[in-house]
Amino acid sequence: MRDFKGKRYWLVGASEGLGRALALKLSRAGAEVILSARSAERLAALAAELPGRCHVVAMDVADRDSVQKAAQEVGEIDGLVFLAGIATLLKAQEWDTDKVEQMLDINLTGAARVIGQVIGPMVARDAGHIVMIGSLSAYRGLPGSIGYSASKAGLMALAESMHGDLRHSNICVQLANPGYIQTRMQDDNPHAKPFIMSPEKAAQEVFEQMNTDIFHKAFPFGFGLLFRFSRLLPMRLYEAIFFQR
Repeated sequence: MRDFKGKRYWLVGASEGLGRALALKLSRAGAEVILSARSAERLAALAAELPGRCHVVAMDVADRDSVQKAAQEVGEIDGLVFLAGIATLLKAQEWDTDKVEQMLDINLTGAARVIGQVIGPMVARDAGHIVMIGSLSAYRGLPGSIGYSASKAGLMALAESMHGDLRHSNICVQLANPGYIQTRMQDDNPHAKPFIMSPEKAAQEVFEQMNTDIFHKAFPFGFGLLFRFSRLLPMRLYEAIFFQR
């Protein structure tokens, strides 16, 4: 079990959904929580519910200056959880460059901007904890997921590279790939959402992983296994199964 008491954890993308639920768990575990997202109003409402010490630092991960300013205000931390992300259903036939760029910029480049502000001090101290929240959509391209699958696949590769580079250090890097979570992100998704989880259930899965040194976790377990297995399928068979008209 990891001891969170007195540790400072920066949650980026904490205003609602999984981020909000995880902030509550970490605060109850004794961590000092720094909450970041674009909406200062939602963050303030969450901060009022947390039982432990917390700070609100509004930030836009798509803006480098905003990230740098926020990192200076946050100061030294023991852990970072990157949860920021957006999803827009989009097929190749309906390509929208603005939406594709936005997903890549927030889900992947945004993570790089934030991690870039904290990794140096962690390496210098040889201590730290970085958790990235990906998606089951990272394992292979999915129908109607132009931009989103690519951004989450990139985030998974980023986490794998960091874990490999830092494996002999005291910096723990972890990747959590959840399935469907009941959030506003799903409001515009007309498709079936098998094994959809509440934010609280998903937060429990992530919190349990954070209490270990396990690098990777895909959940729910059976649904996650299906996506991981899909990487072994030849392209023709994969498309026949996942891209049915």
